[in-house]
Amino acid sequence: MKKLIGYVFLMLIIVVVIPLVIVKNIDVVTAPEETIIEKEGITINVYMNDQKKVVAMKLEEYLIGVLAAEMPASFEIEALKAQAIAARTYALGRATRLYGSNIDKAHNGADVCIDPGHCQAWISKNTAMDRWGFLASFRYWNKICKAVSDTQGKVLEYNNVLINPLFHSNSGGHTENVEDVWAGTAEPYLRGVESIGEDTFKEYKSEVILEPQQMIKILKEYSPKIELNQEDILSNIKIHKYSSGNRVIDMEIGNINMKGTEFRKLFQLKSTNMKFAQLPDGKISITTIGYGHGVGMSQCGANYLAKSGTSCEDILKHYYKGVEINDFTMLE
Repeated sequence: MKKLIGYVFLMLIIVVVIPLVIVKNIDVVTAPEETIIEKEGITINVYMNDQKKVVAMKLEEYLIGVLAAEMPASFEIEALKAQAIAARTYALGRATRLYGSNIDKAHNGADVCIDPGHCQAWISKNTAMDRWGFLASFRYWNKICKAVSDTQGKVLEYNNVLINPLFHSNSGGHTENVEDVWAGTAEPYLRGVESIGEDTFKEYKSEVILEPQQMIKILKEYSPKIELNQEDILSNIKIHKYSSGNRVIDMEIGNINMKGTEFRKLFQLKSTNMKFAQLPDGKISITTIGYGHGVGMSQCGANYLAKSGTSCEDILKHYYKGVEINDFTMLE
């Protein structure tokens, strides 16, 4: 009988007491709407690409899903707050039709979509929780809700106009002037700047290895008229212009000219900061530094600055030159 009582007592500890101790040490948020002040909040229309439908959302609630998708929740709170302000500015810039070409057609009439290749990524609370796992999910959800609520209504402006706050994962140590990546206006706030500490992140460096014939096949599919020296693949590649951040702007492959951005897309590379080498086994190695287009705020750089004690305001003013952080009150 004593053994039975002891067994029951042990099971109670395992089933009831231990889970209570674990949960007690987790910061729990019951619902994001209790964290975000919604009264008289702005509503935006979001096109859910996967569901092919438009959903109306409170802007501040939408931003929580953007943060969950766009920046690791493990990052410092000041980096997350900087991302929240940038994401809010990005969304409002599209909602007011200041930025975004062919936006109504691409979004089925909505202000923004959730395709990261076109707008900002977004995920639901359930998806975020599943990604983070049980032990981290409540803490992380609470953290991104705080980043949004602490910056509620804050936007980035240049000369009292919303900016186009482009951002990326890792610049490789130096961000880019916008006109070196995309044709168009040389925006004064999207200037290349030094971004320290990025080599401490896993996103800093990557390598793609290709068989020579595989590389030739991809290039010929891109341009059937291309002429290549198939005996010495690397002799076909000539770099004509680099950016201030050491990214390839213009290059020549065989007898055709190509933008570095085109080459990156063609070979699914993480950056246009590229180095080529032939390995002893004859394969071609393409090493890239950084992750993303390199314009605007580097998320890894923002986190490194935040770890060093830099505020979200100073992080944003480092990456977006000459901007002010103001309250956005209403859509005109």
